[in-house]
Amino acid sequence: MHMSKLAVFDFDSTLMDGETIDFFAEILGLKEKVVSITKRTMAGELDFYASLVERVSLLKGLPHSKVKEICANLPMMPGAKEVVEGLKKRGYTIVCFSGGFRDATEPACKKLGIDADFSNFLHIDTQGFLTGTVGGEMMYSQAKGDMIIRLQALLGVSRADTLVVGDGANDLSMFAHADTRVAFCAKPILKKAATHCINEKDLREILKIL
Repeated sequence: MHMSKLAVFDFDSTLMDGETIDFFAEILGLKEKVVSITKRTMAGELDFYASLVERVSLLKGLPHSKVKEICANLPMMPGAKEVVEGLKKRGYTIVCFSGGFRDATEPACKKLGIDADFSNFLHIDTQGFLTGTVGGEMMYSQAKGDMIIRLQALLGVSRADTLVVGDGANDLSMFAHADTRVAFCAKPILKKAATHCINEKDLREILKIL
């Protein structure tokens, strides 16, 4: 029987070179305010859920068409396409977990050939503007850990055959359930929990670890 393997990637600042919400905030002239909240959250200083709700509330009134336009052109991290292809050749199912948004993860994962993405969604009013509220499966600091346990059970994958890659505090919960834990250009809090640290912006480095 072919033993399956699972690779789970964070999206913002891991598969994608930047933070989606910061790109949105830039249009509204709120970039500095949002960036500082994002930074403190990823360093583990702020509660993920509270910070997500606060940052999304600042986006109220942004046209959804603008969101889609930004998301269609997000810069991928160097080596993103190659790492996905390399892992697929080695028999991995590849999934993206993001505390960010479906509008961003869906087109990017299609482009990269990733098998599935789990993220949050921005609520839109009937006129097509963001309401400033957010929903979804990935809103809490424990969300990625809960989801990886479910996926491992579904796919019949052990933690020994699980690879996780992330950069921030909200990746800690999924790091707890994988034997290969890559901190990618990461915050100190995540590096401590990692088995491998990659400090250059090149996802192909992951292929050297396996």
